[in-house]
Amino acid sequence: MARPREFNEDRVVTAAMETFWRHGYEGTSTRDLCDSTGLGPSSLYNTFGGKRQLYLRALERYHDTATAEQVEILRGPGPAKERLRAMMLHAVDADLDEADARGCFAINAAVEVAGLDPEVKGAVRRSFDRVEEELCAVVEEGRRAGEFRSTGEARTVARRVQSTYYGLRVLSRVHDDRETLLATVDGALADL
Repeated sequence: MARPREFNEDRVVTAAMETFWRHGYEGTSTRDLCDSTGLGPSSLYNTFGGKRQLYLRALERYHDTATAEQVEILRGPGPAKERLRAMMLHAVDADLDEADARGCFAINAAVEVAGLDPEVKGAVRRSFDRVEEELCAVVEEGRRAGEFRSTGEARTVARRVQSTYYGLRVLSRVHDDRETLLATVDGALADL
């Protein structure tokens, strides 16, 4: 099957990302990808090289969209602690509002595929590292402003915040009590 006339690579990669996100890497068949993207099997392979390569492109797309959204929240206005809280609350609300409880695509990829595939690990690490850099900058700003009393390297504190953030993303997949998740957020931030 030839590419549709209205072929739009961005749209195809986004559709594939949504499919992988909903079903996981192993749970997504080539037929699923063809159905969601509108490409035939030969067009999918000729354009992207196969399922794995399209998965890597989907992870890039996630980095360019969702990771960029996290960075935007962290760079927003207001006190450092409020920006950290806003990022965490945004994730909690997004995860609880999802009808299909798909969670964070990067975390899903880290758990399902990254341990088995160095390129997937690198793609996930790129997103995690980007968030870590921004968290480190926010921690440093918060220290300069006197908002945070925690000692130790800013990067270590940032990683603790990041671990809480990613833990919330996982916890929200099985725990739908927003108040409990908010208490976790507030407890983590109180310790800064």
